[in-house]
Amino acid sequence: MGRFHEIYRRSLEDPEGFWAEAAEDVAWTKRWDRVLDDSRSPFTRWFVGGETNTCYNAIDRHVEAGRGGQTALIYDSPVTGTVTKFTYAELQDRVARFAGALRGLGVGYGDRVILYMPMIPEAVIAMLATVRIGAVHSVVFGGFAAKELATRIDDAKPKVIVSASCGIEGQRVLPYKPLLDRAIELSAHKPERCVIKQRPQAEAPLVDGRDLTWEDAEAGAPAAECVPVKATDPAYVLYTSGTTGQPKGVVRPTGGHLVALKWSMKNIYDVEPGDVYWAASDVGWVVGHSYIVYAPLFHGCTTVLFEGKPVGTPDAGVFWRVIADHKVKVMFTAPTAIRAIKKEDPDGKLLANYDMSHFRAQFLAGERCDPDTLKWCQDKLKVPAVDHWWQTETGWPIASNCLGIEELPYKPGSPTHPVPGWDVQVLAPEGTPVKPNEIGAISIKLPLPPGALSTLWNNDERFVQSYMTEYPGFYQTGDAGLIDDDGYIHVMTRTDDIINVAGHRLSTGGMEEVLASHPDVAECAVIGVADDLKGQVPLGFLVLKDGVNKPHDQVVKEVVAMVRERIGPVAAFKVATVVHRLPKTRSGKILRGTMQKIADGQDPGVPATIDDPAILGEITESLQGVGYAKKG
Repeated sequence: MGRFHEIYRRSLEDPEGFWAEAAEDVAWTKRWDRVLDDSRSPFTRWFVGGETNTCYNAIDRHVEAGRGGQTALIYDSPVTGTVTKFTYAELQDRVARFAGALRGLGVGYGDRVILYMPMIPEAVIAMLATVRIGAVHSVVFGGFAAKELATRIDDAKPKVIVSASCGIEGQRVLPYKPLLDRAIELSAHKPERCVIKQRPQAEAPLVDGRDLTWEDAEAGAPAAECVPVKATDPAYVLYTSGTTGQPKGVVRPTGGHLVALKWSMKNIYDVEPGDVYWAASDVGWVVGHSYIVYAPLFHGCTTVLFEGKPVGTPDAGVFWRVIADHKVKVMFTAPTAIRAIKKEDPDGKLLANYDMSHFRAQFLAGERCDPDTLKWCQDKLKVPAVDHWWQTETGWPIASNCLGIEELPYKPGSPTHPVPGWDVQVLAPEGTPVKPNEIGAISIKLPLPPGALSTLWNNDERFVQSYMTEYPGFYQTGDAGLIDDDGYIHVMTRTDDIINVAGHRLSTGGMEEVLASHPDVAECAVIGVADDLKGQVPLGFLVLKDGVNKPHDQVVKEVVAMVRERIGPVAAFKVATVVHRLPKTRSGKILRGTMQKIADGQDPGVPATIDDPAILGEITESLQGVGYAKKG
């Protein structure tokens, strides 16, 4: 048994000893009385009785250790032509001053602050300032629809909202203030104050008596010290993307969050204090919370805050430019970003313009990574390309190749093995474990490790119903897949994306894997559509690489043959359509459920998280062209 498997086994056999050891890397104001309290399962509490502060561990401890001169944060914004660097000492000063400003506005221990921000340094500063004074932040993705922001305001009931006058989406300036004003108008709960960072691209009018500028809020505010909080107190609430009506606010407890993220930086990503780490995500998503802001700073790394897109700001080489300019050692992004780059620069020619010699690993997560995208990364970047899998709810990786422990052999299509702490099992509908290589519901045996959600904000009942009821004693991930003979996880699809074709349970993700391997296909999706004879049949969507001139019906004919060859006639895969692009959320996830409703002739509405609503018309036309989404 190798080192990784020894560590993994110990994490399951002695979770209290394992995580107590990891917790020694965290600075505590008061040590815990008990490592794990699982007496009210499924409600798990870690480091009970302990007290600490998230901001102290992210900034102050490094300054006190004599590393205040090290760069903590690099803000790289190709959309504004700006690069700004902050040392740990400079970041400490900025955060302490804004924490004082929040306190001056009446924010204290346990109060909520909603942040509705673009990817600018003030977003990071506001997050850290909030936890510095023991308050709880809830970041809502900048530019999110007013109605959806209003539901989050009503759920979190913030004392203060921090926002900016605008965000910049590629070449487009998106005013935030009208959306914020409308959301407050719609919400029953009204914040006492709003702090607005005015940006020169679109300054916003302020509401008298409620709004003030960032600079006015800070003016004269004394620097605030770190306030110790209980390890079981929430550090933040993050609403899961795509929720409507009453949103699901994932609660992240302070102590477990600190311990798990600090441990992950060395053991999963293999980075050391002082290394430059870059997660190309947004602070509105869990990746931005965990791996732009908190984990790199807990570990004493330099973190990159990037305001731009993988293509178009200015070209498909911008990721490589950022890696080269800032000597990034490890990067983390979503497969959809790599596919966008691959579509515009399929041969990776732009890489030749940049010095990537210090780059060591490319991590991918956020959606299933098809083997073709993984192979492109490995071939072009010449470093390990690590597909790893986790969720907003879990807060850090469930499965990954843990480069800092022992690099295991790679299997395309698999995020490798469960990470220490996560007891992952695949269950049949009746709740019993399936055999190796059989598809089932991927579930995690309780108790969940530190860093996972402890409940939903003000809604314990929904927490139990949403995640813990279907398979008692297990957290239900909502993902389906298998564990093979070597213990590798294969996350095939969401459980609701397993389709039943004439009594055969088939994974749309397995079909997508076949489509993505076609040399002309840049991106794809497969959905199940209603069929009178078979119950459901699969339908494919293909986005072709730039420069492909082959007739569309020829490409469709070829992918149909490939599915028949690799999966078999049982898949009944006969129809696919070529589209210019796929409907996605702003975090890059494909809206398969929306496409399925359109195909079945239902009204999907406009999802709150959709990146570009205009694409739904294009999808409808394409579906009508192949006999679905009938008019009327």
